[in-house]
Amino acid sequence: MNPKVIEALKRSRYKIITDKDDLEKVYRLRYKCYHAEGAISEDASAIMSDALDEAPNCVHVAIELDGKISAAMRLHLLSKLSLRSPTLNVFPELLDHLEQGQTSLDPTRFVIDPAARKMSVPLHFLALRIPFLAAMFYDIDLALASVRTEHIPFYRRYLGYELAIKARSYPGLKKPLHLLTANFREQRDAVLARTPVFGPMDRFPNASIAFPVLSKVYVASKEGRSKAA
Repeated sequence: MNPKVIEALKRSRYKIITDKDDLEKVYRLRYKCYHAEGAISEDASAIMSDALDEAPNCVHVAIELDGKISAAMRLHLLSKLSLRSPTLNVFPELLDHLEQGQTSLDPTRFVIDPAARKMSVPLHFLALRIPFLAAMFYDIDLALASVRTEHIPFYRRYLGYELAIKARSYPGLKKPLHLLTANFREQRDAVLARTPVFGPMDRFPNASIAFPVLSKVYVASKEGRSKAA
């Protein structure tokens, strides 16, 4: 494994975010990142949040680097019990899969503090562990990724995604996003073989993620969960 990734794992801690103050830190980090990239308009509140942040099928996960929240992502779990997510709003064609009983994971608001980027900390790899481990834990069928054009090659190379629907306007964002999808169970082993850091890292206890079960709003399409972390 890359020495920089190992060092970053030693310095990092994964955390499910539910505390109001921590959520505000995440929302401020979002604003900082999206505004710096010119993806959103200026807002005096310096906070980026929406109603879907409070949806019952939403899970917020952050990475603390040296004790400071430096990366974050939100996850929406989609199954027959809950059909709410930002990507589903933009790409309603996904309902065809969900109505057939499939499950899906919708990761959005993927942000990394620019200060960490300047330190050359590979937080993009560490942050992408979040949806991969979640997909394992929740035993999902279809993995989603709404990304800008320049990010498509990375998702194809490292995570086995394919372009499903070309770019559409995304609410609140200035730049359109493409929809990428992957059959998670078919891609999982190949992804872990190429990039083991996306999977469980027993050597680094702080790299585990205690995902909530969400039994009232999510049900896997078949029994059994994979080991997540």
